[in-house]
Amino acid sequence: MKAIRFAAAGVAGMAELDMPQIAPGHALVRVRAAGLCHTDIEVLHGRYGEGAFPLVPGHEYAGTVEAVAGDVTTVKPGDRVAVDPNIPCGHCAACRKGLTNLCASLKAYGVTENGGFAEFSVVAVDHLHGVGDLPFETAALAEPLACVLNGLSAAGVELSKPGSALVFGAGPIGLLMALSLRAKGVAKVAVADISEPRLAFAEALGLEPLVSGSLALAARARSFDFVADATGVARVVEGMIGFTADGGTALVFGVCAPDARISVAPFEIFRRQIRLAGSHSLNRNIPQALDILRRDDGTMARLVSHRLPLAELLPFFAKTGGDPATMKVQFSADI
Repeated sequence: MKAIRFAAAGVAGMAELDMPQIAPGHALVRVRAAGLCHTDIEVLHGRYGEGAFPLVPGHEYAGTVEAVAGDVTTVKPGDRVAVDPNIPCGHCAACRKGLTNLCASLKAYGVTENGGFAEFSVVAVDHLHGVGDLPFETAALAEPLACVLNGLSAAGVELSKPGSALVFGAGPIGLLMALSLRAKGVAKVAVADISEPRLAFAEALGLEPLVSGSLALAARARSFDFVADATGVARVVEGMIGFTADGGTALVFGVCAPDARISVAPFEIFRRQIRLAGSHSLNRNIPQALDILRRDDGTMARLVSHRLPLAELLPFFAKTGGDPATMKVQFSADI
């Protein structure tokens, strides 16, 4: 089978691999759509995961069940499924608390085990979720959307019911978060970015665009009930408190460099009763993500800007700047 393979740190290429063997409790999935995430680039360079090469990357994927192990009864060939990539141990302190995304020895398809940037992938059946008639390119958004939902849950959005929200970053994950906030009933959702084309796209999705660093944004200081960073830029995270309303919540969602540091005033957090939250990965909420995608009017699917064959996906692993028109890039078996 054809696959993208990380042969060593920093070395990505196309490979012809043997068909994977189906272990007990597993199914062979014919991959129909798989999304590229910045995490994949971090994995390539050995900055995320175990750095165990060779590896087939890709942790955002969906497809059809091709075959199952003899002991499997819960799925059958022909089923249309999305993959929950996280593989927790199930018995560490975090897992016992239900925080499986914080597992002390967390593994994942596409990170420590071969994943979805291949024609076929072997997946444990309890990591497969039926997608019904959802288009595969939409179903492959379930993993990043589940990460967003975990973040909103960690920030207590369901309980605090914010009336207004600001998301820094108009990339695919920031827009997915903004659209999720709107889907959860937040009436006013704004997105801040330095890219005018991306802000124009955000506005076309029905979100309020604000230019980062502008006077218009500065005038909205301390006015948002919920503020989230989806940029991974430390100075943006540092400035979030200034835009958070008294009694509001600030969520660190973008992935900053591990050695990055910020300066905040503890007195301000105390005096204004600001809640700070962080979020990592998804926590068994793929079904909730799929439910939102089924009810969505197609707006979230518009975040997929590129659907490409495997070989044409390779150059995107080397891109660092980014074309503002590039949003979610996916491998599609139908192209």
